[in-house]
Amino acid sequence: MSQHFRHILHVDMDAFYASIEERQDPRLKRLPLIVAKDPKRTGGRGVVTTANYVARKYGVHSAMSVQKALELCPQAVFRFSGFKLYRQVSAQIHQIFHEYTDIIEYVALDEAYLDVTNNKRHLDDPVQLGRMIQAEVLHRTSLTCSVGISYNKFLAKEASDYAKPFGITIIQPKDALTFLAKLPIEKFRGVGKKTVPKMHSLNINNGSDLLEWSQMDLIKQFGKFGYVLYERARGVDNRPVEYQRVRKSIGKERTFGPEITNQTQVDSELMKIAELVAAEMAKKKKHGKTLVLKVRYKDFSTFTKRTTFDNFIRNDPNDYFSLAGDLLAEMPDIKSGVRLLGITLTNLADLNYENIVLDLFHTKGCL
Repeated sequence: MSQHFRHILHVDMDAFYASIEERQDPRLKRLPLIVAKDPKRTGGRGVVTTANYVARKYGVHSAMSVQKALELCPQAVFRFSGFKLYRQVSAQIHQIFHEYTDIIEYVALDEAYLDVTNNKRHLDDPVQLGRMIQAEVLHRTSLTCSVGISYNKFLAKEASDYAKPFGITIIQPKDALTFLAKLPIEKFRGVGKKTVPKMHSLNINNGSDLLEWSQMDLIKQFGKFGYVLYERARGVDNRPVEYQRVRKSIGKERTFGPEITNQTQVDSELMKIAELVAAEMAKKKKHGKTLVLKVRYKDFSTFTKRTTFDNFIRNDPNDYFSLAGDLLAEMPDIKSGVRLLGITLTNLADLNYENIVLDLFHTKGCL
């Protein structure tokens, strides 16, 4: 790569939570594994955190209800060791990253961008650095990761999705337009389910079609996102790796006096809070991977519980309400009285950038 281009790595752990469970019990590697609490013990409540690659073949995916997952894969095995363990393993991996560079933008426990243009190993070859990181993560944690390498964050992310699991892919500047031309429009970051039908109605089916549109016409059709699309179709993304970024969260709380003491009141208030959070998330154009529920009781004891997913949680008040309800079921009884309820979304990212799984078997790139 030319010296004036940055070297950006996107490191994405492969089925992170599921892989940790498989490490705990190697027999699970051959079985369809779902990371969630066993629905037989929860009365069917709960959602899927993630699933291993065996379970994914049955259509099981992150944020799906456990009931639906069980319908798709009745023979599935359920495991959930808890986020304390997952965070410990994540911290181990982050330590490895810091041995190569301190310019790191953490997207989630299992995902990060690394700017290795000027790195601690004083190596010019980003592929060599990517392989070294993969090998070190495997050696120290027995877990695999996929690495995407390019001259910007957008393409590095696309590259890491390209050869999962345990893949390493580089998109050179000279190959970017060829790669993007063949890429289905659904695979472009930010082109969500609602945008795809409009794209198809405009005969925009891949990067090559997108490239034919003028900037003004794209802005007319898609607003500010049209400008982003225009740049991405040309392989342009000038966002730096935000290594000094403070982790942000969006949340809302309500305090009650007198305290509320029955489930109907709590559900009503949780729904109102979920609607306020959804409105704020939409306003800020964010989505998150972690939902946190906060409850303060009559005696001022305060509890928080969180749930985290591989993919972004849909910005829908009903989804937030449902997830908050699942967490509330694991907390002390509300009959003593509730003084405060709060819902917060963390692990945020711009709505323009989503986790999209590339079809490895049908997408033919230039690599």
